[in-house]
Amino acid sequence: MIRIGVTDLGGARHEVQANAGDRLMEVLREYDWGVAAICGGMCSCATCHVFLEQDWFDRFPEADYDEQDLLDFLDHRAPNSRLSCQLTLEPEHDGLQVTLAPEE
Repeated sequence: MIRIGVTDLGGARHEVQANAGDRLMEVLREYDWGVAAICGGMCSCATCHVFLEQDWFDRFPEADYDEQDLLDFLDHRAPNSRLSCQLTLEPEHDGLQVTLAPEE
């Protein structure tokens, strides 16, 4: 199992578990405090926006053009912003730390 530390919009910390091959969005949308993920992972709405802790940012492939394009339009974009629908979890992501981004 992959353990993920999540800070929700209210600042509360949670620990969740995922399996290798899961997309981070799929894990986070299962919780009331999680992401909306309105488009279901099609990289077309940015309602799964998260901030990766800096130590983890480079442990995922770079954002592709479509993800970058969506991120560019967000008011709350930060250097460590990613769309969780584009992040596939692998065993090396055990211990990942993320913060949910404010809703746009």
